[in-house]
Amino acid sequence: MTKNKRLVYIALLAAQAVVLSLVERAIPSPFTFAPGAKLGLANVITCISLYTLSAKDTFMIICIRLVLSTLLGGTLSTFLYSAAGAILSFLGMWAVQKLGPKRVSIIGVSVTGGVMHNVGQLVVASWVAQSWTVMGYLPVLSFIGILTGIAIGIAANYLLQNVQTLRNFFELKEKRALSK
Repeated sequence: MTKNKRLVYIALLAAQAVVLSLVERAIPSPFTFAPGAKLGLANVITCISLYTLSAKDTFMIICIRLVLSTLLGGTLSTFLYSAAGAILSFLGMWAVQKLGPKRVSIIGVSVTGGVMHNVGQLVVASWVAQSWTVMGYLPVLSFIGILTGIAIGIAANYLLQNVQTLRNFFELKEKRALSK
């Protein structure tokens, strides 16, 4: 992929991640029994970028999403919680993805991201509350993180297959245009 194509692809993924973050913020939480639990829709983009770009580019997309979604409707506290969750989630997803597709599927990578995101947010909450008792909420959020991680992983797997199909299509089209 040329540098310009890579930058356009990064910009498209970052824009999609921001839109998904804003959409998720606009819909009421389906987890009324677990306050603070979210679907993690933007993790679809993180999964796709982990499998199609470098870790550096994926981290850049996450940073762009964090900053833009905070500027478009967040606060300093939402930024702190989101940043801690997103960075820990990224590190976990990247480490698990490095084990290879024979050991862990994209669904496993997504589940890791969902659980690690919750850990990051609860660490910030513990720091804010100055009490580690907040971590007692981790089993509830981890269960939800596993469920949403599976759903997001299935969606990311489906989309990733179609991204690869589109990529192959455009590469073939470009080769044909160059050969004429």
